[in-house]
Amino acid sequence: MLESILDLNSNNVWDLDEEQIAQLWEKERSEEGFASSEEKLLNTIRLCFDVVHYNPGDEREVKKYETKDWATFSSCDERKGCIAVRRKFIKRITDLSYENVKHVTPAMLLELIDRNFGGGWDSIPLSIKDIIESSFDISTTQLPTSRIHVKGGTLEKKVAQGYEVLEVEKGSWTEAIFAKKKEPMMKLRCNSDAKYDEDGNLIRNEEDDEDELDDERQMDQDEDLDNDETFYSTYAAEAAVKEETEEGFPLED
Repeated sequence: MLESILDLNSNNVWDLDEEQIAQLWEKERSEEGFASSEEKLLNTIRLCFDVVHYNPGDEREVKKYETKDWATFSSCDERKGCIAVRRKFIKRITDLSYENVKHVTPAMLLELIDRNFGGGWDSIPLSIKDIIESSFDISTTQLPTSRIHVKGGTLEKKVAQGYEVLEVEKGSWTEAIFAKKKEPMMKLRCNSDAKYDEDGNLIRNEEDDEDELDDERQMDQDEDLDNDETFYSTYAAEAAVKEETEEGFPLED
């Protein structure tokens, strides 16, 4: 569990439940400077929780939000009342997003597909397919139902490779949908310490100037070497070439 709510980010927020969020919040809410981080934290929490502000003086709202389904805590701004959070549930395949699909298991994904009117992979909108395939390897096959479980067939091979499978019956045929989580990719980031002024000009420092001066000195040395006649004096004179006959044989002295 996080030690500080200020360490909350788009990755670890998925590992917490409502009560943990509330406990971390109340633990640090009174700390100096916390109020300036409130909206940023709430935006992070909204990634996987429903977040609402309610009036603790309104009996109807208290009855609605101060239940076991919600966790509540105080806002830094008293005018906004209290805050209630509740975990978002992915009930339909259209609830998937590029963010939450990263935290869905293959089994959960196939369950969502199965609930999609039983239409199989082709029934899914292209935009949702793109979301799914951003985090999952997906493949499908259609075979006569009598052959779908043949020994050594596609289904058996895919399961051995770690894929989860959903079978969708379509008359005398069965569509098998295979899903496996993609391995997370390493992102290459270029960290530049370069600084620029208000006009967009590079702000140079003494170290940059010294490096450039060293490069110029090296270039000057290389140029001097190219122009140095003594450089070529180290080579022996070219051996005399004997004249040859028309047939290409050397003439006798």
